[in-house]
Amino acid sequence: MSDHVPLSLHVDEANWGPRLLRMLKCWADFPGYDDFVRNKWGTFDLHGWGGYVLRHKLKLMKMSLKEWHQQHSQNLNGKITTVKNQISLLDSKGEMSVLHDDEMTELHDLSLNLHSLSQAQNSINWQKSIMN
Repeated sequence: MSDHVPLSLHVDEANWGPRLLRMLKCWADFPGYDDFVRNKWGTFDLHGWGGYVLRHKLKLMKMSLKEWHQQHSQNLNGKITTVKNQISLLDSKGEMSVLHDDEMTELHDLSLNLHSLSQAQNSINWQKSIMN
């Protein structure tokens, strides 16, 4: 007989407690995101001890990011559909006649925009799938 109790030690890498800040990784790919965060953080004028100021700045930043998200990364399906329709119009016009230089530039820009929107949508969908 022994009074020793075996211990099983393991590290659960999936559960490190609550996250401090949730952010969609693709937000950083949107133009103007970095400037928005820097400018917004600087506009918060709070007074008090350091912990209080930081806590309230993070709350205000969270609300600001929610608004920014609504403006920039919501309705990606609609934006993608619009870009696809514009590309389709230029393609059909290019089949009937030669496209001008500005139209070729627009077609190129639309293709880049479609690619970036698709990447953002895929990134959001992937990140949401692992959070659930």
